[in-house]
Amino acid sequence: MELRQIQYFIEVAKLEHVTEASYVLHVAQSAVSRQIFKLEAELGVDLFIRDGRKVRLTPIGKMFLGHMQQALQVIEKAQQEIEDFLDPQRGTVRIGFPSSLASHMLPMVISAFRDKYPKVQFQLQHGSYRELIDLVSKGMLNLSLIGPVPKGSKQINGDTLFLERIVALLPAHHPLAGQTSLKLSQLRNDNFVLFPEGFVLRDLVIDACASQGFEPIISFEGDDIDAIRGLVAAGLGITLLPEIALNDSIPRSTVKIHFEDPQVTRSVGIITPASRELPPTEKLFYDFIKTFFANVGRFNNE
Repeated sequence: MELRQIQYFIEVAKLEHVTEASYVLHVAQSAVSRQIFKLEAELGVDLFIRDGRKVRLTPIGKMFLGHMQQALQVIEKAQQEIEDFLDPQRGTVRIGFPSSLASHMLPMVISAFRDKYPKVQFQLQHGSYRELIDLVSKGMLNLSLIGPVPKGSKQINGDTLFLERIVALLPAHHPLAGQTSLKLSQLRNDNFVLFPEGFVLRDLVIDACASQGFEPIISFEGDDIDAIRGLVAAGLGITLLPEIALNDSIPRSTVKIHFEDPQVTRSVGIITPASRELPPTEKLFYDFIKTFFANVGRFNNE
């Protein structure tokens, strides 16, 4: 069984037409037919039912197609990894990210990296906090931005890039909206708009309130930041959000206020697998992002 035969087989199965497959593959129709016949002879089964110029898969052909598509993906991934090793500055970075880091941090870092390494490509994977940890743990990704940085895992390593302030977002008509800073305890009687159970940002807010001796009154839940900001703007409650999620814009009819007591923060960083080395291109990005935020931190402290 040859790689060329597998590629021809998959294309014919997809188009259900030998002639059209030959056009896509840029080879003669007779060459495609010959390789398919050789493959069927080697396997000892018919993969296709012929119907004039059209073809369709037999039941065993459908099963074989699934296996061959998986095999081809493995081969393509291996080829990509070899290309990365030969020239890391032309490889691909596959990286996960949560919604709270999507609008500002991720584009900023990628833009800075591409200025230095313009031929590197990116494949981005959005996910929730626990989904991203799972993807890295199981080998579906090697890199993910995350906040807060998980601790105590044997499957992943976490590097903190910076600490981010958690701020209050209040409706503009709120009695405390004119203050320059807040104590978290001042919000104990307010209605909160939070993420649903299972979201790490919800846990962060609940833990912060518990440290001040109260449990937040949760009036509404939203499963994305835009929904939560919209509910606050409508006057349906207050919320606590990472400041970076409000960098682009603060919704009309709302105000952002920092906390003075306590200062609520979360760590933001990058996770990598504990048991696998990073491919060269992803190692290049990993080293870049650590240096990038180390330099930003030094600049901010000067």
